[in-house]
Amino acid sequence: MHAIYKYTVRITAIVAVILFFIPSAYAQTDTLKFWDKADVYHPKRGSVIIVTSAVAYTGGMYGLYSLWYKNYPQSSFHFFNDTKEWMQMDKLGHVGSAYYISRWSGDVLKWSGVKDKKAAIIGTAVGYGFQLSIEIMDGFSKQWGFSVGDITANTLGAGLYLSQELMWKEQRITYKITYHDTKYPQYNPNLLGSNFQEKLLKDYNGQTYWLSANIKSFLNKESKFPSWLNMAVGIGAEGMVGAETNLSEYNGKAVPNFYRQRFFYLSPDIDITRIKTKWGAVNALKKVFGFIKVPAPALRLSQDGELKGYPVFF
Repeated sequence: MHAIYKYTVRITAIVAVILFFIPSAYAQTDTLKFWDKADVYHPKRGSVIIVTSAVAYTGGMYGLYSLWYKNYPQSSFHFFNDTKEWMQMDKLGHVGSAYYISRWSGDVLKWSGVKDKKAAIIGTAVGYGFQLSIEIMDGFSKQWGFSVGDITANTLGAGLYLSQELMWKEQRITYKITYHDTKYPQYNPNLLGSNFQEKLLKDYNGQTYWLSANIKSFLNKESKFPSWLNMAVGIGAEGMVGAETNLSEYNGKAVPNFYRQRFFYLSPDIDITRIKTKWGAVNALKKVFGFIKVPAPALRLSQDGELKGYPVFF
């Protein structure tokens, strides 16, 4: 749902930071460098991951409940149909959250020496389980409910990660996001945000979601094509100042009659995770922030067939 999603994003970021940086506080007692991937299972790293994951999950769920759910009446478990809201842009956010929690979890497990296939399966279970917990809490909230649309989006996100790990043992197609400021929040700041931080998380008009494919990974190994160059297709929507329909007025002021429509994009991209450096910390940070599509020229096709070009699109 719209309001809950901003907390999902924040907790996702917290989980990522904890899983990547808290382990650095533990000194290594062997010759294995901290940022190097273990060839065999490393019990100390495994223990750190289990503890920090448990702390992150427990703290995240408790924080979410305390900050949000306890302020609203509870009910028996029930379903809630929100598939028509925000032209499904919020569902694309769920896809991204499940994909990246699964991917980050899998990467950390590989770092500890867990075999790639097993790490991918466990990482997917972590990503899916985290999102499922939130959906279950929604199901007991009287104001909302368990969303089949949300859980479907979560399944697609986790499945996008796992399927590629099982087929190719790498992520050839990456899920990414960009954001640009829009004029719409001023007409409904309660739902779309009143400052940049809120707009970034709540204004679906400014969010674009991308599938970014690494070209070289689909070519012969002998190919000289740049390993970091991708081609991305994206989807966005604009004209939304309400979840299902737009408001006619806000706080007594008339709201323009905006046309709600989808847009489709084509743009080159850079996979920063494939640009290797000698600094392990930098390589880890690139994995954490690899969900951001690099601004680049783009073509936009509206649902009405209008084609427009951008020298740089955010």
